[in-house]
Amino acid sequence: MDAINNLPVKIADVIRGLFADPNSIWADLTMTLIGMILVIVVIVVAALFLVILERKVAGWASQRPGPNRLGPRGWFQTIADALKLLGKEDFTPGNADKVMYKIAPMFVFGIPILTLAIVPFGYGMTVIDLELGIFFYLGVTSVSTLAFLMAGWSSNNKYSLVGGMRAVAQMISYEIPLIFSLLGVVMLTQTFNLTKIVEAQATIPFIFLQPLAFIIFLICGQAEVNRAPFDLLEADQEIIAGPFTEYSGLRWGLFYLGEYANLVAMCALAATVFLGGWQGPAILPGVAWFWLKVGLLIFVSMWVRWTFPRIRIDHLMHFAWKVLLPLALLNILLTGLGIYIYQLVIGG
Repeated sequence: MDAINNLPVKIADVIRGLFADPNSIWADLTMTLIGMILVIVVIVVAALFLVILERKVAGWASQRPGPNRLGPRGWFQTIADALKLLGKEDFTPGNADKVMYKIAPMFVFGIPILTLAIVPFGYGMTVIDLELGIFFYLGVTSVSTLAFLMAGWSSNNKYSLVGGMRAVAQMISYEIPLIFSLLGVVMLTQTFNLTKIVEAQATIPFIFLQPLAFIIFLICGQAEVNRAPFDLLEADQEIIAGPFTEYSGLRWGLFYLGEYANLVAMCALAATVFLGGWQGPAILPGVAWFWLKVGLLIFVSMWVRWTFPRIRIDHLMHFAWKVLLPLALLNILLTGLGIYIYQLVIGG
């Protein structure tokens, strides 16, 4: 099993060996480019797979068959949907801000590519190993708030603008307890580096040391990727389709794929920080353990989406500011007390 875990490192060494200086800037750029291409492939394949999986989970949760016509048990339905989107007209409103209107979907889909680039998928399988990994992740994902606001503002549609403003209110509110939920792990490990955080969980995953933080992170993560019961960004029975109202064809498809790409990125961070990442018994390679944990969290997210009704916007804000935020601060206090008591015992 060690040979399988070390295989990506050996492949990387072979590629670097093709250069006169394996540690030159050109070798580093080549490895980064290859890694980014692999991340894009992973995101696209995962998003296409998760679209049909979500519909299967929805059918299971509501006791309906779900897609069952195209391909074996309907598993080719996503391919047909993708071809349909490619054939639709790319419509741009006449009075829209065309530049912002067109780049907003690119922002939404591009953000998870940057975030997954710093996540360790296995031993030595990090595209960019940043010392400030968590800080970078939170900084990049916060940009998605601007992308939704850009989409709503540039569409020149009042419903789109209201949807964009609701997105800003929701995502900023839930980012704060989400950030605080990660501070407990940072306090335990004294690092922002995701690879070092995974290595610190070789003995025990942090879900057992930070159970409250894990629950808060899952709830806030569900709200950050705008999934039910926190999908007020869209809330089609109230404001049509939110900031997506004027979008069609492939641009709308980028928003749709971006939701699943962000879901993968959020679950990847949760698996890395709380579930030990690629750490696991030697019966499976590390990368297999990582994706099993990510898949489990994605299934939980889908299960929640098709189980609970949408929360009213005032209840949504109340839950963030008066429930989750105090609990996140309480978790930081308890973590600090636990570290202090542990140091006293060890020092004594």
